[in-house]
Amino acid sequence: MAYTVGHYLGERLAQIGLKDHFAVAGDYNLVLLDQLLEIDGLRQVYCCNELNCGFSAEGYARANGAGAAVVTFSVGALSALNAIGGAYAENLPVILISGAPNSNDHGSGHILHHTIGTPDYSYQIEIAKRLTCAAVSITSATEAPALIDHAIRTALREKKPAYIEIACNVAAQPCARPGPASAVLAEVPSDATSVAQAVDALTRFIDSRKKPVLLIGSRVRAAGAEAAAIRLADVLGCAVATMAAAKSFFPEDHPGYVGTFWGDVSSPGVRQIFDWSDGIIALAPVFNDYSTVGWTAWPRGENVVVADGRHVSVEGVAYDDIHLRDVLDGVTKAWGTRPKKDATITEFRRIHRPAAPVVAADPAAPLVRAEMARQISGVLTPQTSLIAETGDSWFNAIQMKLPHGARVELEMQWGHIGWSVPATFGYAVAEPERRIVLMVGDGSFQLTAQEVAQMVRLKLPVLIFLVNNRGYTIEVQIHDGPYNNVKNWDYAGLMKVFNAEDGKGLGLKATTGAELAQAIEKGLANREGPTLIECTIDRDDCTSDLISWGRRVANANARPPEDR
Repeated sequence: MAYTVGHYLGERLAQIGLKDHFAVAGDYNLVLLDQLLEIDGLRQVYCCNELNCGFSAEGYARANGAGAAVVTFSVGALSALNAIGGAYAENLPVILISGAPNSNDHGSGHILHHTIGTPDYSYQIEIAKRLTCAAVSITSATEAPALIDHAIRTALREKKPAYIEIACNVAAQPCARPGPASAVLAEVPSDATSVAQAVDALTRFIDSRKKPVLLIGSRVRAAGAEAAAIRLADVLGCAVATMAAAKSFFPEDHPGYVGTFWGDVSSPGVRQIFDWSDGIIALAPVFNDYSTVGWTAWPRGENVVVADGRHVSVEGVAYDDIHLRDVLDGVTKAWGTRPKKDATITEFRRIHRPAAPVVAADPAAPLVRAEMARQISGVLTPQTSLIAETGDSWFNAIQMKLPHGARVELEMQWGHIGWSVPATFGYAVAEPERRIVLMVGDGSFQLTAQEVAQMVRLKLPVLIFLVNNRGYTIEVQIHDGPYNNVKNWDYAGLMKVFNAEDGKGLGLKATTGAELAQAIEKGLANREGPTLIECTIDRDDCTSDLISWGRRVANANARPPEDR
């Protein structure tokens, strides 16, 4: 059997740790899909549409470190590129692979199907260049290995998506075999001089402050610095907070952990400690309008150090070409046995009043958000990954106390409603041994509901809590109008449709606490497919944090134009 371009691509995907790739078939990628099927240990997983395919690969990348999606040209890839924009925003190396027109048609003046009706087919790669860290077009088998390696290597190093376009008549052409995996896996090391100087500067900064705090940002995972942040927190002994999108990126049972810093909607006592602090060390943060609550909680100034994955700036000096974990470990070592900087955690313990436990509601009473959240929280174990859709699910997830080892996944930068359903599918494919729990609103679910059928197909025991409150609750709190209403569905009844003749999914309804408890019990027992629990609550029943946050974001959106 000849070794082909498609084989080369598939073997490289397997070498970087992918056991699965997601796909939607189309005539420009069919031969490529045939080649990928021949790679041992690389399973082809099918999706209902290309948007879902992209988000499935994005969810897979969250659990596995990288993901891949294979789609057809133009009508498929342009849809998938929405999800690739999300992967770029969320710092996830997803490889989008698109079949493309026959190499003989490039530059021929031919007008082809699945295109915009012009003989120039370059528009797709031009768009992809804006949404990826590397984009290549392969029309020659000779050039394929170098181009494939460049795209994959860059994605892994930058923690951003990449795009590979392969002409449909080239996928099965013979080409060289790949060399060692280190060619695409090897990291570029930190500049030792920059690290040494950054460590010295950051150590001096901390030493000169009496009340430092650590702020864990959402890019800490992409920077590979989660463990290093824990080691630094151990030696400093100061208070540590996570930003909302970094929920679970720092262990919540750590003695220094105080909760979420999120402006007006911070965990109790956290905003006060950050206001009191004289030195904030922000590790890989994203300060956008959402994370700063409409720009009202943006740590800036001489008392703030921002340390990103490849760049640290301390007191006006920038140190580039570094790995954040190297700097943090350097500071940890430099600090050694010096006295701990524990003023902030000491003060937090003085002012903090633990929240009263949520009391179980009357089992026969109509279901309310607080009772729903209480019961979902009880499902979480150290082996749980909780995926929370854009909206009040964010705030419900943020308020939950996580056992050590539990993970939370949010899409707070891209914020695409509907992201969570296919992302959950991809995550569950990557982590079949974990308990996967999804919280999603009815409006968001309607965008990408089809991918529940693929959970049924692969018998993934995902537990889905669908909040039916008849609309886009997050938009209601930002700016309400009739456009925030959605047509009601029989959401639990959809499972019968998705099961068809052979599925084992469960669709259940919960209108009271007792019904929810019974549904959860049945869902946890179902290991042959997903369980969707439709939780009916009042339209206006949401967290107070969503109301406060929504008002601030609305005010930021409503700022009048400035005279220039």
